[in-house]
Amino acid sequence: MKNAKGKGAARTSKEALKPVDDRRVGKRKASARPDKSSAPKAKKEKKATKDPNKPKRPPSAFFVFLEEFRKTFKAENPNVKAVSAVGKAGGEKWKSLSNAEKAPYEAKAAKRKAEYEKIMNAYNKKQARSADDDESDKSKSEVNDEDDEASGEEDHQEEEDEDDEEEEDDEDDD
Repeated sequence: MKNAKGKGAARTSKEALKPVDDRRVGKRKASARPDKSSAPKAKKEKKATKDPNKPKRPPSAFFVFLEEFRKTFKAENPNVKAVSAVGKAGGEKWKSLSNAEKAPYEAKAAKRKAEYEKIMNAYNKKQARSADDDESDKSKSEVNDEDDEASGEEDHQEEEDEDDEEEEDDEDDD
């Protein structure tokens, strides 16, 4: 086996002990992923478009605190322009506050949340009403067209009936 050449060449003892790297040797394992051509891809669902009229969610107690903290922080540190610095300092300050000190911010947040819930209820009622109006605004022909599209066999059957009637009329004329 001395001076053996080719694929079957004997390896030295050091090479035999090393793990084989398939990529380096040129061998590849079968792919774990299924073949793209055989599996049909599911279409991605489009995200629902956001309604610009929908009310914004209310800020949490921390963000109510941060509104005030930003003003004081910018007054004390006019040089700092980074938003992240304000956020980090505000987070540290929030953590250091006691529950008694956090209470006014939590009360403001609860008040804003109650207002938001009222506005959302009104918004949801308005949405429900507008959805009902959209359906009633459709003319009967549009509704019938949609029904016909939903059941393709009915269209086909009607066409056959019309063809039969035309043939009968042609026979009567002869």
